[in-house]
Amino acid sequence: MSELLRAEGLCAFYGASQILFGVDLALREQRTLALLGRNGAGKSTTMKTLAGIVPARSGRILFADRDITRAPAYIRAQLGLAYVPEDRQVFPEHSVEDNLLIAAKSGPDGRRDWTLPRVFETFPLLAKLSSRQAGRLSGGEQQLLVIARALMGNPLVLLLDEPSEGLAPIVVATIGKVLRELGANGATILLAEQNMHFCSAIAEEALVIDRGRVVHRQDTKGLAANEDIRRRYLAM
Repeated sequence: MSELLRAEGLCAFYGASQILFGVDLALREQRTLALLGRNGAGKSTTMKTLAGIVPARSGRILFADRDITRAPAYIRAQLGLAYVPEDRQVFPEHSVEDNLLIAAKSGPDGRRDWTLPRVFETFPLLAKLSSRQAGRLSGGEQQLLVIARALMGNPLVLLLDEPSEGLAPIVVATIGKVLRELGANGATILLAEQNMHFCSAIAEEALVIDRGRVVHRQDTKGLAANEDIRRRYLAM
């Protein structure tokens, strides 16, 4: 499979504080890559820099063979890069259905594989809640909604930032099942997470980030058995 998204030597700052130090990653088409690390390791900053919310001070980002390092966030979205933030950000006064329809558009290649009926088929819980205000959903229901809303834009790549954070185990299992199905159907996903167990059932490959640097690369099965790396960089 060809590469869809690549970062080379990515450095990013918040004010005068450097957060990312030369991050490299490569995401192949129809694959799921996990970006693993503790709180404060640089996962969310990496995702925001890829999405164009945090500017890259140096390095470059390539998406579908195009240099998007200086492209604004809306251009990246138009090109097919969908970012799902960790704090969900639903439109609380709008219904579930309206939240989905707001995001509906053709993909950059003109495809419209994801429609409202397909989303409701994939996310049956959202179909039952279609008329409910998004602000009245539980945290897990909102997480499903923002993933579904991203799909309504028919993206080439999904950037999912901490989708399991703060959710009950049964909800985490539901989200994991949805992500596995998306991957099996050809979605391309970059998944930032602390939860190694959650990622091991979804992603084929993993990068471990610590203090803004990628410190380890391995397939997820191998990483699950790598006690030294898990103890040094992933244990809470």
